[in-house]
Amino acid sequence: MGTLMGVYLPCMQNIFGVILFLRLTWMVGMAGVLQSFLIVLLCCCCTMLTTISMSAIATNGVVPAGGSYFMISRSLGPEFGGAVGLCFYLGTTFAGAMYILGAIEILLTYIVPQAAIFHPSGAHDASSAMLNNMRVYGTLFLILMAVVVFVGVKYVNKFASLFLACVVISILSIYAGAIKSIFDPPEFPICMLGNRTLSREYFDVCAKTVVKDNITVASKLWELFCHTTNLTTENCDEYFLMNNVSEIAGIPGAASGILKDNLWSNYLEKGEILEKAHHPSVDVAGQKNNLHLYVLSDIATSFMVLVGIFFPSVTGIMAGSNRSGDLKDAQKSIPVGTILAIVTTSLVYFSCVLLFGACIEGVVLRDKFGDAVNKNLVVGTLSWPSPWVIVIGSFFSTCGAGLQSLTGAPRLLQAIAKDNIIPFLWIFGHGKANGEPTWALLLTALIAELGILIASLDMVAPILSMFFLMCYLFVNLACAVQTLLRTPNWRPRFKYYHWALSFLGMSICLALMFISSWYYALVAMLIAGMIYKYIEYQGAEKEWGDGIRGLSLSAARYALLRLEEGPPHTKNWRPQLLVLLKLDEDLHVKYPRLLTFASQLKAGKGLTIIGSVIQGNFLETYGEAQAAEQTIKNMMDIEKVKGFCQVVVANKVREGIAHLIQSCGLGGMKHNTVVLGWPYGWRQSEDPRSWKTFIGTVRCTTAAHLALLVPKNVSFYPSNHERYNEGNIDVWWIVHDGGMLMLLPFLLKQHKVWRKCKMRIFTVAQMDDNSIQMKKDLATFLYQLRIEAEVEVVEMHNSDISAYTYERTLMMEQRSQMLRQMRLTKTEREREAQLVKDRHSVARLESLYSDEEDEGDPVPENIQMTWTKEKCDAEKRNRGSAVGSFRDLISIKPNQSNVRRMHTAVKLNEVIVNRSHDARLVLLNMPGPPKNTDGDENYMEFLEVLTEGLERVLLVRGGGREVITIYS
Repeated sequence: MGTLMGVYLPCMQNIFGVILFLRLTWMVGMAGVLQSFLIVLLCCCCTMLTTISMSAIATNGVVPAGGSYFMISRSLGPEFGGAVGLCFYLGTTFAGAMYILGAIEILLTYIVPQAAIFHPSGAHDASSAMLNNMRVYGTLFLILMAVVVFVGVKYVNKFASLFLACVVISILSIYAGAIKSIFDPPEFPICMLGNRTLSREYFDVCAKTVVKDNITVASKLWELFCHTTNLTTENCDEYFLMNNVSEIAGIPGAASGILKDNLWSNYLEKGEILEKAHHPSVDVAGQKNNLHLYVLSDIATSFMVLVGIFFPSVTGIMAGSNRSGDLKDAQKSIPVGTILAIVTTSLVYFSCVLLFGACIEGVVLRDKFGDAVNKNLVVGTLSWPSPWVIVIGSFFSTCGAGLQSLTGAPRLLQAIAKDNIIPFLWIFGHGKANGEPTWALLLTALIAELGILIASLDMVAPILSMFFLMCYLFVNLACAVQTLLRTPNWRPRFKYYHWALSFLGMSICLALMFISSWYYALVAMLIAGMIYKYIEYQGAEKEWGDGIRGLSLSAARYALLRLEEGPPHTKNWRPQLLVLLKLDEDLHVKYPRLLTFASQLKAGKGLTIIGSVIQGNFLETYGEAQAAEQTIKNMMDIEKVKGFCQVVVANKVREGIAHLIQSCGLGGMKHNTVVLGWPYGWRQSEDPRSWKTFIGTVRCTTAAHLALLVPKNVSFYPSNHERYNEGNIDVWWIVHDGGMLMLLPFLLKQHKVWRKCKMRIFTVAQMDDNSIQMKKDLATFLYQLRIEAEVEVVEMHNSDISAYTYERTLMMEQRSQMLRQMRLTKTEREREAQLVKDRHSVARLESLYSDEEDEGDPVPENIQMTWTKEKCDAEKRNRGSAVGSFRDLISIKPNQSNVRRMHTAVKLNEVIVNRSHDARLVLLNMPGPPKNTDGDENYMEFLEVLTEGLERVLLVRGGGREVITIYS
């Protein structure tokens, strides 16, 4: 099909509809010509901008059947596509309901009013009787139309051109009538009582009295207002007595100058009488039981209400793109045909607003159902040669539009169901043998029935306005996103688009949604949001090269570049983990509980990289590495670890681990903590490589200034499904390590497994320390850290912890500085400028309790501190003396005296087991390995003895920086 038959005419047919014939005159009467222009302009700008965006998307590659849904889903991804596709589907379905209600309104009000089943029992329940008639006939029409669509879509398509002809003839008759009204306006007199408009339904003669056989007798009007056939006035309505009855022309004609009266708005509340301004009247209260004799406003009106009711008359711009599969050259036809259709329909709407305002009396315009003009369709009174041209034409065009909606909506639902992005809709993807969507048609009919049960055209119109506006909003968003991202595949043939136009279109759509009905707008957004989250939750594994993926890449790049600007502040520090996993011969994860522990520690926040090393040649074992990566990813899904996986092939495992520690991560998103498994059975193993690799890794992390976590007995750690309803997490704070020991239990307690555990902190003091003061200071420190924990000070003899001596002395200096800080006055604390937080220790914290120290003077890293000259000199003096004392202390090495070393391990172990034997988890400082590799085995033995008899131990080694702060 070409542009004319394939796009232009279907769009015209879909855009022109029930609102033009049934509500446009009423809208002009209520809003006035100027505000009506504004409403039409807003709505037409919205569709024009959306068409520009749609044209860009439609000409960027082949668009198969599915139209707007296909375009959005392939541009913005399955989540947005599904949400918008269903919104468009619901909009099209409710449009079907609206057209059917329009057809029934024309049928029962203007063609055969006597066909009504329900009749008003009193004067005041006319509207409820009408609504019930609409429901019954609407349901019958819906069933009939659904049967027609089910039997054969080809019949619907054949009649489409006939229905369009009805619309065109009806519009031409309006123009003809407007031209004729200049020199020969049609006779439609309006009966006025004072300045109030009377309903012609109950009387014929517009006068208080009539002359019969030369005798003046009471007219039908007198009988209605005075309840008597005599000319007596006792029971008469006061307003009736005080005001004259007069007739005015309903259609004064284009030359009458009525336009200036119709320029301004005249909004009414529900139940208000239609009055003609400046018409002579005496303002007295009439009887309430006579209100039904006047023409009343049936709903409260405002600019916002009218926008919601009018907007469906500009929808239908997708008709061309929905047929994209049948077009000869879709990329040329869709933009040209749709834009021409919008220009044509916009001109018709603008000219009709002007003509209605120039030709028709204001009270007639505001008369929605034509009560003042003998129940004629108001737009019909203007048409030539007869009002029936419009009545019949509009009836057939609304029926045709209803059929089109019931044909298009099921196909859209079928396209969504076939994509399988919303699993519970799969049944609607099936249909008859020829592909007709039977089940989808059934669901469409049921949803349309909901609209018909609402029964009021003015209530249904804003609902479908919301769904269409939602759809158009996302079409504009799709175009804007693709344009701004400059995706390489974004090469539309249609060149007259710009991201600013798309954003403007998007803004107008959003504004119109909230202008017409803010609560409907919120409901529509909630529905779209729920569908979006459902598709996201179900995990629609569709790779459509959508723009959101491109947006994610751009956002990630921007964020990574921002992160590069500097190291994170202590307040933002969190463990970014590199978990080193061991795989067995079958490439299965040997200790999956390491992953469980990582997920509990992270609770889905920050960075987690799972690394593993495969020994061998990369060229030969690449496939093996891919398989291992997939295995780890599956295990990560099972253990709910959100992160990345990296498998390295290396000739030696130690080399591979060194590569991972150096190269994992990207930019500012690098790991700062390594999680390493304990080498179980190292004593029994004849091959020393496993524990040598372990110690090598400890040295690597220390060299890289990374923190290290070694979960010992990891197979006894709880799974994610377990819950500890009681118990303690015990922290043995032997050496200050930047606060890692404090932070880790707090992070673990964020996870539901550990949430109900209590935290206890044990600190080791010498016999000559003031233990009571130390406990107080530590409690204050924890209070200022906002960490809830029980504090206990354990006193030990100096000889019992001699292997820790050099570290302990350093620790005492660190800790005493830290705890003294708590007792400073506020001004002193500010002057000291976060000594506790950011001050790196005299001997650099990164080599805090390792033997591997530089021989030269350590260079302090940048620290956030206000320096003065005196302070700088004092710091240099302190550093010199402190480093000298460390050199002396380093000579006492565990590997020079294994007896003393083991004595320390045994004594410490005794104390820890005594206090923490029933703890859920014990966190311990991990001493650094000896500088001389000959003592490695003794070091392993030391760690074994230190942790003996404890079920779950986490050995912690700080990364050389403060990770926790008392400042907000």
